[in-house]
Amino acid sequence: MNQVWIDEYKKKLVTADEAVKCVKSGDWLEYAFGVCSANEVDAALARRKDELLNVKVRCDIGSYQHYSAEADPSGEHFTWNSWHVGGHDKKFIGKNLYYVPMKFHENPTLIRNNACPPNVSVCMVTPMDKHGYFNFGPGAPSVWAAMEKAEYVIVEVNKNMPRGLGGNQECVHITQVDFVVEGSNPPLPILPSAQPSEVEVKIAEHIIERLYNGNCIQLGIGGTPNAVGSMVAASDLKDLGVHTEMYVDAYVQMAKAGRITGAKKKLDKYKQVYSFAMGSQELYDYIDDNPGLAAYSVDYTNDPRVVAQIDDFVSINACIEIDLFGQVCAETVGTRHISGTGGQLDFVEGAFKSKNGQSFVCLPSTIDLKGVIGSRIKPILSPGAIVTDPRTAVHMIVTEYGIANLKGKSTWERAEALISIAHPDFRDSLIKEAENMNIWRRSNFR
Repeated sequence: MNQVWIDEYKKKLVTADEAVKCVKSGDWLEYAFGVCSANEVDAALARRKDELLNVKVRCDIGSYQHYSAEADPSGEHFTWNSWHVGGHDKKFIGKNLYYVPMKFHENPTLIRNNACPPNVSVCMVTPMDKHGYFNFGPGAPSVWAAMEKAEYVIVEVNKNMPRGLGGNQECVHITQVDFVVEGSNPPLPILPSAQPSEVEVKIAEHIIERLYNGNCIQLGIGGTPNAVGSMVAASDLKDLGVHTEMYVDAYVQMAKAGRITGAKKKLDKYKQVYSFAMGSQELYDYIDDNPGLAAYSVDYTNDPRVVAQIDDFVSINACIEIDLFGQVCAETVGTRHISGTGGQLDFVEGAFKSKNGQSFVCLPSTIDLKGVIGSRIKPILSPGAIVTDPRTAVHMIVTEYGIANLKGKSTWERAEALISIAHPDFRDSLIKEAENMNIWRRSNFR
């Protein structure tokens, strides 16, 4: 290793408590995405609670304990803001953590264009390599945008972080950071793969029938995408490509089964492209120094204009409910916040614009609410529900009863298509509601 970089490293090496001395009252801190979020640095920040007021922390699925949020339930000293809402975020949402609406591909642009520039950027990274670089591992969506705008850049070293090859903007040099903190090397958070239900398997079967050799696949999170991955791995499909925001275990399963080569991709041929990864230890081990994968910033992976350049693109995501007009909610139950817009709309739009592209948004036809079964296909969205995908963007909706293609359909045709894939027990009541809303014709099916 170059002695110059070693000396630079030693000069910038500090404790977490020393690093956070740069934080002032009123500052904004940007924590990197997911498993690259702050850990020891946030714990040190919490210890400064009585010295600071109105410090704003912004994160995106912060995967570690939120020490500063826990230290200040009132939000007087530390207020958290999340680009999404992950597991650790949920117990603080509406108390001292608030959601930041965005389309994921615009995240770096929002930071760079001074809509929300941070004062301090914090990222968990791999140990420095022989060239003086720290790697962002499985969390590269917008780290560099934050580093470019921040007055201070802090990296928190974790020996358990896999090295994700780029791509672009997947690493930072020792000369570009202000403080290096050697952390306690916590294991990366594991995101268990959701086991698909019988209904989710049926939904996946409808999608599998539409796949063919050479498709480029984007999978969201949940039981249905996992079911699709398992079915693809067991199929005879070949030369599949990967271009996704989130790299999940289903891709590892498909790749190890020989289904993924990327040979038919027009962009990043032979590479599995992703922006971040969360899953099992097997997934993190698979990413580590794997030249078949390429980590990119999210303004590349999720830009609908980029996705549209990839022929035969297939996007598979999930939602909570949909109304008869075709409006999709994937982030709230009424006003109760569950998730975030994330990249769903990015891929819904990009996949449709791809040559032969297909965008699937999936949901079981029913939901069990404390023993009462209800339809997820509703006349109108639940009061307070957020529209994730507007009706103008939605392509295909999938339940266990089939696929409804909404593109180019008028309001009565949409109502008919959606009711045809609703649970049979709710179809008559949905028809009556459609009639009341004047989106049903006498010639529609009965």
